[in-house]
Amino acid sequence: MTQPVADLSQLMHESQISEVLDRLDRELVGLRPVKQRIREIAAYLVISRLRQGLGLVAERPVLHMAFTGSPGTGKTTVAMRMATILHRLGYIRREHLVVASRDDLVGQYIGHTAPKTKEVLKRAMGGVLFIDEAYSLYRAENERDYGQETIEILLQVMENQREDLVVILAGYKDRMEQFFNLNPGMRSRIAHHIEFPDYTLEELLEIGKLMLQAQNYEMDEEALSAFREYLERRMRLPGFANARSVRNAIDRFKLRQAYRLFTKGGQVSAEDLRRIVADDIYQSSVFRTPLPEEGEHAP
Repeated sequence: MTQPVADLSQLMHESQISEVLDRLDRELVGLRPVKQRIREIAAYLVISRLRQGLGLVAERPVLHMAFTGSPGTGKTTVAMRMATILHRLGYIRREHLVVASRDDLVGQYIGHTAPKTKEVLKRAMGGVLFIDEAYSLYRAENERDYGQETIEILLQVMENQREDLVVILAGYKDRMEQFFNLNPGMRSRIAHHIEFPDYTLEELLEIGKLMLQAQNYEMDEEALSAFREYLERRMRLPGFANARSVRNAIDRFKLRQAYRLFTKGGQVSAEDLRRIVADDIYQSSVFRTPLPEEGEHAP
């Protein structure tokens, strides 16, 4: 008797999952463990779809996820690519990502929270709901806080409507761990926990170069050296947010370059308009801000 077979090559071709994963590689510098986990999840979903086609799967895989790590480590970008993967494999109806925070979900008075939460859920249905700083939904120190109501609604939807909505919770690792400890029902509904590491100095430099290239700017060797010094200092100061801080820094470099050219006046070449010079970087307040003592860590 001939065994039924499934065509993996055809599914990969039709869904173009490899292209999505390759795009993620191009979009994000570093993050090797994250990319590997996404590839593993994608492979699992492809094989689950094949098993389902042969009648070997009784129920849909649990797809809710938790992304933990510092700000600016690519969590939202990965969530967007995951929405694409899920849609192309038929696990969600729409290639659709809704990003929400506590302010979008939790009300400020009795009767306000449920409508806010349900409105966000309505917009996200059929796609992916990405909740940033999810731990902020629960504030144990405030007995009058309404975040618990949002959590209870989310728990119900994550269980009863998991075939029409994938929820991704994101935030700092230690705070998310505390959140899950205080809300064990939420932890039990999460199938995949992915940790996003901070970027190294070299990776941040590469990210900065790619950002400049995409915007048709460039730095000479002296400016690149200044940029390295800037990052070395900025990484030790409070509020550092990885790639987000790099993007903000480059925006300020561009402002200083524009003001330098504006005040100089006269003719300006295309090379002048492209080039960020060292002085555009050294004017940053980062070079005038005292660094923490050795052994101290930026909060």
